[in-house]
Amino acid sequence: MRILAIDPAIRNTGFAVIEGDPQNHKALAYDVISIPKKFPQSEALSAVRTGLCNLIKKWEPDEVAVESIIYVQSHRTAISMGAARAAALIAAADHGLKVYEYAPRKVKQAVVGNGAADKSQVAFMVRALLGLKETPVHDAADALAIALAHLFSSDPLKQKSLPRTQV
Repeated sequence: MRILAIDPAIRNTGFAVIEGDPQNHKALAYDVISIPKKFPQSEALSAVRTGLCNLIKKWEPDEVAVESIIYVQSHRTAISMGAARAAALIAAADHGLKVYEYAPRKVKQAVVGNGAADKSQVAFMVRALLGLKETPVHDAADALAIALAHLFSSDPLKQKSLPRTQV
């Protein structure tokens, strides 16, 4: 199975493409779609969608996994994050892909074993689990963790701890 995982944000959307199954998997690509602050929000969202559509065309994933909405104290941040998530969902829908969402705590639990792990712990474990030569930047590491959580959710032995929610 080939998965495109997305950690959505208006300015720095992390993405990862991994292939395999719960026991045997490898990272094909991972990085961050960075949008300059000078772009207005509408242009930034369009650029995120376009970037993700280009990735979908290039890598032809079977499914998409995205981080679910998280609790934030700022309404402005929540709206911005929701808009970036919508851009990602639309890109996937435009290509007829099924989308699954995962709560950040569940992703951390699946990859690190601790739902309260910090970003450096997630990046370290992603590097170890995928045998990467370098530790990925945090947004890309988060996307890789989401991809691994999605793969692990298809493992019957781990399904109870990591529910799959189709969007």
